[in-house]
Amino acid sequence: MAFTHTYAPLTARAAGPLSGRLRLPGDKSISHRAVMLGALAVGETVIEGLLEGDDVLATMEAMRALGARISRSENGVRRVNGFGVGGALEPDRVIDFGNSGTGVRLAMAIAGSHAFATTFTGDASLVKRPMGRVTDPLRRMGAQVLARAGDKLPLTILGPDRMTPIEFRLPVPSAQVKSAVLFAALNVPGTTTVIEPWPTRDHTEKMFAGFGANIDVTLNDAGERVIRLEGRPKLKAQTIVVPGDPSSAAFPIVAGLVVPGSVVTVEGVLLNPTRTGLIATLREMGARLTIENERTVGGETVGDVRVEHSELRGVTVPADRAPTMIDEYPVLAVAAAFADGETIMEGIGELRVKESDRVATTLAGLRANGVDASEEKERLIVRGRRTVTGGGTVVTEFDHRIAMSFVVMGLASEKPVTVDDATAISTSFPAFRDLMTGLGASIAPAPAGATAAA
Repeated sequence: MAFTHTYAPLTARAAGPLSGRLRLPGDKSISHRAVMLGALAVGETVIEGLLEGDDVLATMEAMRALGARISRSENGVRRVNGFGVGGALEPDRVIDFGNSGTGVRLAMAIAGSHAFATTFTGDASLVKRPMGRVTDPLRRMGAQVLARAGDKLPLTILGPDRMTPIEFRLPVPSAQVKSAVLFAALNVPGTTTVIEPWPTRDHTEKMFAGFGANIDVTLNDAGERVIRLEGRPKLKAQTIVVPGDPSSAAFPIVAGLVVPGSVVTVEGVLLNPTRTGLIATLREMGARLTIENERTVGGETVGDVRVEHSELRGVTVPADRAPTMIDEYPVLAVAAAFADGETIMEGIGELRVKESDRVATTLAGLRANGVDASEEKERLIVRGRRTVTGGGTVVTEFDHRIAMSFVVMGLASEKPVTVDDATAISTSFPAFRDLMTGLGASIAPAPAGATAAA
């Protein structure tokens, strides 16, 4: 399959302190789940603060293809009229998820629990990513999957007349895999059990309970989370307020810490304990970081994160923290480049199966800008010197978090930093450049890139 892509490079350069307050787009994980649960509920679900990035827009189109009706008010509020559990319709087209790994994996679970065939595809990046971690448990539940080697997209999934409940132990710490099994289990009679040896973000469990599913979470004798879900519930439509995305907050937070003289406040950040590993790590590094106006919104803790430029120091980030900050390691590596001493990030093998091999792409970006860094299979090591030379061009591999991370580097490095392509930023943080320039950042288009086929 050939893909044609026009590159849109950006260059970031130091231009003095960053200052001000900004409000983030809605959390991407919660946005995906809100749209899907609204589609699976009976009645009209109202969603405020939904992230309107490309990934979530793809999820909305997928739910429309399965029979949901979704509208948008002038004030940005989304209304989802659902088809109910087990009530999806066979789509009349291939469902294209663009760059969204979360969206396609959860949608495969929803469609795969129905007795019809659904075909999924994605962009040049997504078709390279393995789907076996999700398709394997779906096969155990009775679905049939037709796919390329490694269960890569394009992929067709055919659900059985009646799926079988299973007990599934997560082989890796992955909220996507856990959530996919639970979404499929909604349309399975009986009790499905998921055993989670390592805690991961728990938005799915919380939101299932909020929509009325019979879901129970306990700890077994080994300290593992055991999640039991009774299938075929009648989910009830809800009103949801989506808090600010902590993974998006990571970029202005780190920028505020590494650009001299900066004081930045990011408002309304989700502070769910399964998502705050970066905040804990930055504090260990000596960050001047405080939480203000902490409050509860829609059952989740949120707060305003205030940071000031800080003299950071290297630390060792333990492997058991990885699930709480798995998307933030590229920008943490940028912070580590400006720290004094060695930062060791352990247990990060999961990064190798994201939008890119984020260990390799982060390492290449660091080295391109004069940073001493090395990798092992499950580790990334950055030897910071408080100053970064910069001057390099970073190959983003269509990865939004790589692009934004190295834009942040350019705001504090001695020479400008260019990212070869910023188009993927729209998948998760469409307002990134506008919000950052509003704080005083210098981010501008680089000379036009070439059109390439991938």
